[in-house]
Amino acid sequence: MGSLKNQILISMPHMADLYFSKSVIYVCEHNKDGAMGMIINKQFKEPDLRGLFEKLYIGDDAINSLVNDIFFGGPVLLERGIVLHDASYESEGTINISDHISMTSQQHVLKELQHKPDIPFKLMLGHSGWSQGQLEREIENGDWLMQNTTADFIFNVSPDQMWQQAAGSLGMDLGPSMGIGGQA
Repeated sequence: MGSLKNQILISMPHMADLYFSKSVIYVCEHNKDGAMGMIINKQFKEPDLRGLFEKLYIGDDAINSLVNDIFFGGPVLLERGIVLHDASYESEGTINISDHISMTSQQHVLKELQHKPDIPFKLMLGHSGWSQGQLEREIENGDWLMQNTTADFIFNVSPDQMWQQAAGSLGMDLGPSMGIGGQA
């Protein structure tokens, strides 16, 4: 299997895992040592998040204003913020994932991007990670489907519609019987 970098993983309907059920994950790195990605379709909806941010960023209205637009990137390092953004923006520490998508973990990036409405971005807390060979085994087990993606999909499709749209574009039947196993 070649590198899955710059592709999305679409969880199969049978996945019941709390974190990964109906997830769409953007793969930021994939090599012989493992993989790293971010769930791009799950926004935090916890009301306590505002209180947490107000404590962490006292008096920083620019960051606190983003509290309703924070995404759960995955269960690894939840305390660490990563900004997934259009590659037309570059800053110190920016890592290019593709010609159109980059990521940066510098706090000042959020303030700068808020003043650049033409550059789409997502603030992620945490990420998803796989050890050597783990993701490949999960794909072989039928837990994930892979698909090429675009910056338009990542930044402009409603998070509530991403999983259905991605799965549907691969021809998956998302009807009521999907995910029910049996024997013939």
